[in-house]
Amino acid sequence: MATSAGAHNSRAQAGDRAWLAIEGMTCASCATRIEKRLNRLEGVSASVSYASERAAVSYDPDQVSLAQLIGAVEAAGYHASVPQEALSDGDPARAWLLRLTLAAALSVPLAALAWVGALQFSGWRWLSLALATPVVAFCGWPFHRAALLNARHLNATMDTLVSVGTLAAWSWSVVVLLSGIHEGVYFDAAGLITALILLGRYLEARAKRRAGEAIRRLLEMGAKQARVLRDGEELLIPAEQLQVGDLFVVSPGEKIATDGTVQQGTSAVDASMLTGESVPVEVIPGDQVAGATINSWGRLVVRATRVGADTSLAQIARLVSDAQAGKAQAQRLADRVSSVFVPAVILISLLTLGGWLLSGAGAAASFTAAVAVIVIACPCALGLATPTALMVGTGRGAQLGIVIRGPEALERTRRVTTVVLDKTGTVTEGRMAVNAVLSEPPGEGAELLRLAAVAESASEHPIARAIAAHGRAQFGSLPVVEGFSNQAGLGVQAVVEGHEVLVGRPAFLEQWSVSLPAELATQLERLEAQGSTVVAVACDGEARGLISVADQIKPSSREAIRELKSLGLTPVLMTGDNERAARAVAADLGIERVLAGVLPDQKAAEVARLQAAGAVVAMVGDGVNDAPALAKADLGLALGTGTDVAIEASDLTLVSGDLRAAADAIRLARGTLATIRGNLFWAFAYNVAAIPLAVAGVLDPIIAAGTMSFSSVFVVTNSLRLRRFRSGRAEAAVDGHGGATGSARVFT
Repeated sequence: MATSAGAHNSRAQAGDRAWLAIEGMTCASCATRIEKRLNRLEGVSASVSYASERAAVSYDPDQVSLAQLIGAVEAAGYHASVPQEALSDGDPARAWLLRLTLAAALSVPLAALAWVGALQFSGWRWLSLALATPVVAFCGWPFHRAALLNARHLNATMDTLVSVGTLAAWSWSVVVLLSGIHEGVYFDAAGLITALILLGRYLEARAKRRAGEAIRRLLEMGAKQARVLRDGEELLIPAEQLQVGDLFVVSPGEKIATDGTVQQGTSAVDASMLTGESVPVEVIPGDQVAGATINSWGRLVVRATRVGADTSLAQIARLVSDAQAGKAQAQRLADRVSSVFVPAVILISLLTLGGWLLSGAGAAASFTAAVAVIVIACPCALGLATPTALMVGTGRGAQLGIVIRGPEALERTRRVTTVVLDKTGTVTEGRMAVNAVLSEPPGEGAELLRLAAVAESASEHPIARAIAAHGRAQFGSLPVVEGFSNQAGLGVQAVVEGHEVLVGRPAFLEQWSVSLPAELATQLERLEAQGSTVVAVACDGEARGLISVADQIKPSSREAIRELKSLGLTPVLMTGDNERAARAVAADLGIERVLAGVLPDQKAAEVARLQAAGAVVAMVGDGVNDAPALAKADLGLALGTGTDVAIEASDLTLVSGDLRAAADAIRLARGTLATIRGNLFWAFAYNVAAIPLAVAGVLDPIIAAGTMSFSSVFVVTNSLRLRRFRSGRAEAAVDGHGGATGSARVFT
């Protein structure tokens, strides 16, 4: 199995990333052909999606240029353009509708002439020729054009089958009409086959557009204008003109124009379109907010920190687009089958024609069976099975604040048995606060806190930040620390006003030959048993006291653990805290298994040990020190309130920071994968069952065309069911249990 680490490494080494919009694809075989052509180029790895009509290309700019990529697509007989040229509001279904309308208008009287004897006046066959010709020639031109382009390159696609089938029926009928032989004509079959396949393509195009609606709506959510502050005045400008560093005003009810940091004002921000959270999050000066979210009630002044393609909204859209371009392992098998399927079908059709003729059947019956084989065998549904489900599933995920990187993540989700949860910032708020200061001798707590706060002020660890913040709140500004050194996961050493200060675990103090007095050791055990994290403080070689800090469990974490268990997963709490503190938190959450005292550089090793024991591990984390474990895990889930490094190392990103989104993500991923597998099963089953019936002469070509079109529409419609996926968080909010969890900070 390819681990997620491998997947991430391949992404990192891919070089430049480009999107190409592809025009002219009419079936999944076209996408396969373009993909092969691009992948023949040196230093290129491409994936082409028929459903989204786009190609995701990773390439080495030292070996190939963007112009060469476009040229390769053009050489294959299609048109390619960069996204800026191609992201239009056009609806491809309209082009199909025009041809479908004309085909239907001409095919109805055509069928009436063929099927109603009373209408068959002298010369009715000539009228049928007049009606059928524009249907086959003009309305069916996209199929004939694609077939010709592919024939030039000695390729055959699903369009080849449609073109050969309809032209064969029309040509046979013309020969019969001109020669005067006593055989049936199939103008009605040629016309109705074209009309029915056009109907299928039209419905397919409409359904494909609906499948991509979620990501389009997400992109359209951004603010169109911004009120920027210039020389103390508010100027209304287009949002895309904002620059990093600009100050802009957001009034109550307005959308925040771009990502930024609140400079003035307090309010609550509705980030539901990005995070899936229904409860607005309170923001104050210093908090970060994301563009496209809505300011609920207060006036805010925000400084822009990210604009354009760097915003949270744009990054989510890019990640979702990347995911939609991917292919599940089963789809790759389907692509390989499709590449040899069309030539095989043409051969089967010829054998069917010859077999019927040799059996003594008439030319008409033989021809009918051969055309039915060609028409019904079009495996369009195979090409739509994965991309449509991915488009709908990832789009729905984006609406709920869940970003799925691709089908590989879906496939790993199905096998996960164990979920490892980083404690700080994942199941807890991640904001430590001092709750007790004990000194020895008693009465020197203030001085103990001041020394510890100065020493910790140079550290970025959450416990250090909590102690430093508590010190500043008590004493105001703190003096500059000297001689600072940090031992990751254990403690810090610093010189404060000429005193050597140690702050950290008792084991850290022992490295400096400092031991805790019996009274402090007893107090340490008591505080740890209550679930607090306790650090010891020493000054000039003597233990002086203890500082206890605690992190509050997120309101949603207990419910999230219950949901993960209901999915058959075993939760494991992993933390650098001591055993007693970790077990107190785990007991409160309902977690039985705990990995305590794990240093940052040991997290990936702990994940590897679980994997070696037979577990398929999902890791949920949010920090830089979680990134190796996220990459090592079979499935990495990063909280969007975490760091960019953690997010980049993950397979799924939970934008909201609410742990319940992990259960939603796994349910959605499993549901999407199940839909893909169901689509592929029915697509394969349809062709396996239909071709023998056509060979046996059971299926008329017109019925074959209808059922072939129906199979494609069925696959897309089945995928659209994923739009009804419900988040447990939304249901909890409706029931009155939802809380303001997470943060408006996204991908920062």
